[in-house]
Amino acid sequence: MALLLAHDVETPRACSYLPDRRASLENLLMEDVTPEEYEHLLVRGWRRFGPVYFRPACEACNECVSLRIPVEGFRPNRSQRRARAACAHLRVEVGKPRVDAQRLALYRAWHAEREAAREWNPSPITARDYSLQFSFPHPSARELTWYDDSAEGGPRLVGVGICDETPRAWSAVYFFYDPAYAHLSLGTANVVRQVELARERGIPHVYLGYRVLACASLRYKARFGPHEVLTERPAMNAQPRWVPGTSEPAEPSGS
Repeated sequence: MALLLAHDVETPRACSYLPDRRASLENLLMEDVTPEEYEHLLVRGWRRFGPVYFRPACEACNECVSLRIPVEGFRPNRSQRRARAACAHLRVEVGKPRVDAQRLALYRAWHAEREAAREWNPSPITARDYSLQFSFPHPSARELTWYDDSAEGGPRLVGVGICDETPRAWSAVYFFYDPAYAHLSLGTANVVRQVELARERGIPHVYLGYRVLACASLRYKARFGPHEVLTERPAMNAQPRWVPGTSEPAEPSGS
């Protein structure tokens, strides 16, 4: 049974996604959260990083919208099929998240490219930071690792997807990859592969987190369809209401 250690709502600060907005998160610090308890939170719009569960608590903005893919109805568009085919030669493994020099180097290379291309703030992540955010022990935690076995010098780690699995939900938490493989659209292939995994395991929904249409880093989620979006921010004892969402036009492969 979950043990609540702390509960707070942040003081409004500058939004990371929309520069003209103020943002605030509601945070729950918990331990001993079962997969079933976590799923109860997921379907109500909560996300997880390490031991912290959070969702937007912005008073004047509702641009962060929870989005999920009904697995059985998912139909990848042409660019998504192309991305999956382009990555078909890569080996994908599913296991428990862990931290090591390979993963740290991959994350740093990926983030440095984002800093240059999208003016992200630097993120000099340490092994401790990585462990708390991505490999914190949790019964639902999963990791998808993508390897290029044909790389010069032997198998090369080219992508890491941090995920969570509950009985009826698969949550895509974070993904980073080798910038040298960007032309394969690994990020798109990673989402398609997770839907495939959920289907193989009899899991009905894949949760992609928050869609923000005015933010390039989060708008892409609306291209996966058909999908559903969560209305409002339901209380813990309220029934969540998911409705069909509107898909965004596909962008060229490699974007």
